[in-house]
Formats: sequence, structure tokens, C-alpha cells
Amino acid sequence: MRFYRYLYVGDTVRNLWKVKWKLRHHAGVQVYVIVLAPSPDQLEIFHSAYLKQKYYRYHPPIVVGIAASHEEAVEIVVKMTQECVETLGNCNLKEFLKQKVKKNSDME
Repeated sequence: MRFYRYLYVGDTVRNLWKVKWKLRHHAGVQVYVIVLAPSPDQLEIFHSAYLKQKYYRYHPPIVVGIAASHEEAVEIVVKMTQECVETLGNCNLKEFLKQKVKKNSDME
């Protein structure tokens, strides 16, 4: 499993290191994840229990956000969309996330 370099994390998520470890090792953790959609869609939100399926062991998603509840995950996506509109002037979230990494890596 891969995590976005500038991971969006909900305010109510505690012990992020432990949550990420459990997600990587397919252990049980009660969080919602925001991932880049493999289809033309932008993002997907689903419960971390879906990551226990065998498919995700061979096709690990890129996690861009972690939230304690579905409502918090939606709030994170709204925040990401607002940042995207302010930066790019459109709602192409995948492109926004790529540019954010590129911009910050160029600064380093």
C-alpha cells in the first residue's frame, strides 16, 4: 500500500503511525480511506475493511486521505476540492495532487 506524500488526515484520527501500519499489513482498523480511483473518476471513499480483500494485496491503492468517519472523509474531499479550485481554477483533483508533489519537490 502506498500513501500520498502530503497525506490528508482527519482531526479525529489518533496515532497515525499505527493506523498506517495496520493498513499496510491488512490488519483491522476502523477508518475510512480516500484513494485515487483507478477509473476516470477522481477519488473514492471506502471503509478500510475493503482493503482486506485479496484484490488489494495485488493492486494496492494510493491512499491520499484517512478519516475516522465517512462524514470526516467527505469534509476532507471538500477541503481538497477547495484547494484545487484555488490553485488550478478547476476540479481536476488527480492533477492537483500530482502538481502539489512536483511543486514541493522542486522547492527542496
